[in-house]
Amino acid sequence: MEESPAISFGEEQESFVLKSWTVMKKDAAAISLKFFMRIFEIAPSATQLFSFLRDSNVSLDKNPKLKSHAMAVFAMTCESAVQLRKAGKVTLREATLKKLGDTHSKFGLVDEHFEVVKSALLDTIKDAVPDMWCPEMKTAWGQAYDHLGAAIKAEMKPLPSS
Repeated sequence: MEESPAISFGEEQESFVLKSWTVMKKDAAAISLKFFMRIFEIAPSATQLFSFLRDSNVSLDKNPKLKSHAMAVFAMTCESAVQLRKAGKVTLREATLKKLGDTHSKFGLVDEHFEVVKSALLDTIKDAVPDMWCPEMKTAWGQAYDHLGAAIKAEMKPLPSS
């Protein structure tokens, strides 16, 4: 696998991400669920991408599997953002990135799906830390998410053409 170029993510961006993640960590379970509820608000059909939601009679906000999945995704996203400047790249284990790439490929996710998640993430952070929110924080989190998305997309296998 070829080494990706170092990411430009400066001290200011890192500071915005670190300060907000430190605050959000205290209520990460609730915030992460709001993140996924926002995804489903923007794109209701996204629920069909999750096998544990398709056959569930439990409301989304009460679904224990969604709660744990949301927490894992939100924490991974935030932790990878916090590491960007120090590492100069997305710091997920290669096996984790490969698994994420395979999973996202299997469901046929495309750039628009990543944009929905980015929009939901930014909305969620804005709601979670309204006193800190500013254009620079939005840019920092947007850049961090774009780097994570690019790392996942780099591991995605193209779907066979029909």
